[in-house]
Amino acid sequence: MRPLTVFLAVAFVLSWLAALPLWLGGGLSTPLMPVLGSLMMLTPTLGVLAAWRVSRTPFRVWVRETGLTLGERGGRTLLLVLAAWLGVPALVAAAVAISAALGLLSVDLAGLSLYRAQLEALGAPAPDAPQTAVVLQLLLGVLAGPLLNAIPSLGEEWGWRGYLVPRLTGTRGVVAGLVLSGVIWGAWHAPLTLLGYNYPNLGAGAAVYFIGFCVVAGVILGWLRLRSGSVWPAVVAHGSLNATVGVVLLIGDAAAPPNPAIAGLTGIVGWVLLAICGAVLLRFFPVRAPAAGPVTNQPTSA
Repeated sequence: MRPLTVFLAVAFVLSWLAALPLWLGGGLSTPLMPVLGSLMMLTPTLGVLAAWRVSRTPFRVWVRETGLTLGERGGRTLLLVLAAWLGVPALVAAAVAISAALGLLSVDLAGLSLYRAQLEALGAPAPDAPQTAVVLQLLLGVLAGPLLNAIPSLGEEWGWRGYLVPRLTGTRGVVAGLVLSGVIWGAWHAPLTLLGYNYPNLGAGAAVYFIGFCVVAGVILGWLRLRSGSVWPAVVAHGSLNATVGVVLLIGDAAAPPNPAIAGLTGIVGWVLLAICGAVLLRFFPVRAPAAGPVTNQPTSA
């Protein structure tokens, strides 16, 4: 069996198994959701390990070819790690600002009514100084988010960007490979998105809608991988994204809750912003598909 087929089969099948308790009862509201979501994020790494076993590639070579090192230019990689650490929150902030300026997002900085409403729904008391609490949460997300999310983010990124992106771009070209990897990445989220994850207003339609976000975001994450020769900038970007993208739920207005399908980085506004960013990166800082090697030219059977 081809290593790529093994990788995809393991990642997709195990993702459904990890999310199965959500489907059997409770849905996204179950208290187990954070744990099951984190377990699901580890399934692409299990897919990478399964593909390695099939490929018969020496593990030291596999580690290098799937981006677990800093690449050939460690200094560039570290600069891209820093750019991802600070750049993702900047993109999140820009998407929020643009959404508000276009009238697509109602912001309540004075009362933080949506934040208070969420605390009430959880049965938690609102803090005496909610503005301070929100600022602290945002600072924690920006400064420590990539570290706090490092393990689950690596669980995904070693699969999608570490293994899959070089494989697809090496056989289909940079742009086509990045787009296809984003489609696959988005489809893999189906066990959650079919339940309305990220876009509760869309119901099961969120599964298709989220693929669009994964394509435009995946271009940037894939560019980081190819530009550095390392998976670590993408890991940091993914961790920062998960830590900061929910800012609209902290500063929104409970009287006019944000529509995540339109406002913020996950909405249409964010898609356009990410698409422009990705196009600029590919145009002015071009990347090449990796040459065929142990990961991109593997045995077809074990």
